[in-house]
Amino acid sequence: MKPAPRLPISASDPRWQAILARDPGADGQFVYGVRTTGVYCHPSSASRLPRLENVEFFDSAEQAQAAGYRPSRRAGGDQSSLARQHAALVTAACQIIEASEPAPGLNALAERLGMSPYHFHRVFKASTGLTPKAYASAHRARKLRERLKHGNTVTEALYDAGFNSNSRFYESSADVLGMKPGDYRAGGANTDIRFAVGECSLGAILVAQSSRGICAILLGDDPGALVHQLQDKFPKAHFIGGDPAFEQRVAQVVGFVEAPAIGLDLPLDLRGTAFQERVWQALREIPVGKTVSYAEIAALIGAPTSYRAVAQACGANNLAVAIPCHRVVRSDGDLSGYRWGVERKRQLLERESS
Repeated sequence: MKPAPRLPISASDPRWQAILARDPGADGQFVYGVRTTGVYCHPSSASRLPRLENVEFFDSAEQAQAAGYRPSRRAGGDQSSLARQHAALVTAACQIIEASEPAPGLNALAERLGMSPYHFHRVFKASTGLTPKAYASAHRARKLRERLKHGNTVTEALYDAGFNSNSRFYESSADVLGMKPGDYRAGGANTDIRFAVGECSLGAILVAQSSRGICAILLGDDPGALVHQLQDKFPKAHFIGGDPAFEQRVAQVVGFVEAPAIGLDLPLDLRGTAFQERVWQALREIPVGKTVSYAEIAALIGAPTSYRAVAQACGANNLAVAIPCHRVVRSDGDLSGYRWGVERKRQLLERESS
């Protein structure tokens, strides 16, 4: 099947006019590739102007690189400068969101930072992996968790964190906290968590389940240390030792560790930020026997510059093997770190590849 022909660019196209004017205000809104040289440039680049028929527009440098273009020497330097500018703008936006109550809307934020709403939204999401609205929601949920842990009443914590409607919050409290707010404040009181510790070829393994699903799969050398890790998460939860029925769940997990091809189809109780849960969902889509880089996961979730945040989300994963963060490696193929030890990561990957 032949590729669709490229549509000709009009000389009146605002992007072409920005290139002719070498307009620095257009930097960050798009880049242009030059077919005859195979490089891409920013609109303000001082490079020799190309012929219009040889120009191709892209929304970002990542798109241009994916199409086979390489940065011009000027673009490489400009890109670092632009990244610093964007980082400063996003930092300022985060500070505004965290200091404002209620959080300002997209248009108000963009206006304060001197950017168009569309451009600001794209820059913020590329840098943080979240939209401004999702960042504000995550910040509010984090404030709520902190208030509840420090002994505030539920009502005080709700209003201190910026929830101006009790009913709206209680409808979503399970998603924000994983349980009722009063139970969270009490360190998991009134919450039943079933757990059992077993052995597999990787050492000790602990599997725990709340009413919503599997909430922890922990690996280690010391079974007692794994139990303490679970108890530290919810010190007042009601822990129920494994009965024969639950031990079948543990057997399922151990079987998956030993033979990944059989798959693992269990309900999961995911508790993380909006960004972390996007990363974890992307990890679950990596096929057995395959590996991807942190940068590839970042691009997959629409946040190509957030590969460091992707690595942090992998480190925050409490569900070993069920959320296969062991399948993420560095761009050069190095195994890098792993919460449960690089040697376990190597064993898992070798087992899956065979």
